[in-house]
Amino acid sequence: MRVIEQINASLHGFMAGDAGAHVIGEDILDPYGGAFKATKGLSTAFPDRVLTSPISEAAIVGVATGMALKGKPVCVEIMFGDFITLCTDQLINHMSKLPWVYDEQIAVPVVVRAPMGGKRGYGATHSQSLEKHFCGVPGLTVVAVSQFSDIERIYADAFAAKTPHLIIENKLSYARRIEARDIAPHADPDLVLVTYGGSTEVCVEAAARLADEEELRANVIEVTTLSPFDRADLAQRIGDCPAVLSVEEGADGWGFGAEVARVLVDMPARVFATVTGPAHPIPSSKSWETALLPNGDRVVGAAIDLLLGRRQ
Repeated sequence: MRVIEQINASLHGFMAGDAGAHVIGEDILDPYGGAFKATKGLSTAFPDRVLTSPISEAAIVGVATGMALKGKPVCVEIMFGDFITLCTDQLINHMSKLPWVYDEQIAVPVVVRAPMGGKRGYGATHSQSLEKHFCGVPGLTVVAVSQFSDIERIYADAFAAKTPHLIIENKLSYARRIEARDIAPHADPDLVLVTYGGSTEVCVEAAARLADEEELRANVIEVTTLSPFDRADLAQRIGDCPAVLSVEEGADGWGFGAEVARVLVDMPARVFATVTGPAHPIPSSKSWETALLPNGDRVVGAAIDLLLGRRQ
């Protein structure tokens, strides 16, 4: 099963499991089924509860919040994750705060899905990874998935939680087959690659190259819940490994790498480095975009540099 097929199956399960559940988004009705086909078949199976919307992300998430306050669980599709900025107020100041403001006497069961990431040549406003701007918001859970994640469980947990969730889906991962395998097989690795979402695939490929070309043992640690960030869990997964490389598509600074570094502060001495996206907008050239974002060559090179620095 491919990632997009599992997401689609999870959405069907969400709708079938609750007669009050709704899905809202732009162009999500059959036969189109959404820009990436995640909602394929939903409007045919549940014609009264799959709602196509105008082009206004603020309105979509605002309506979803209101419906959720009336006891109707909602899953929102943002066509491209870049447009998540248009509903920042609804995510940060409304749905995430309302349960606390009303002393947990109300629930806001909204799950917002957002396709993120680059390497498809979509350019400055359609290839970004903006999830870090929504991490650290009290009351909002931010999750990222890849083909190596337990996608069925992650979606089931998000829908069952009845709390605001933002789920980051990497666009390249949609076509990948789900791979239920251990990506951290070494008991005593030379280094760990800590990552999430679409960069997980890059790190898995880099780890294989490091083994074949350099005889280095690299474990990949995929973090699925970005916020709240479970630092204790990550510290346990890193263990005694002396070298840690953080990999993310987002721009450098105030992001995933900074959270990984916070974990290492409380641990015995480690060498640490990051691989990130560029410190400028993503260009409208697919080859240039691919070269700027984390890729196998960049991750392998950074890992070798990190270990050479440790050995000197």
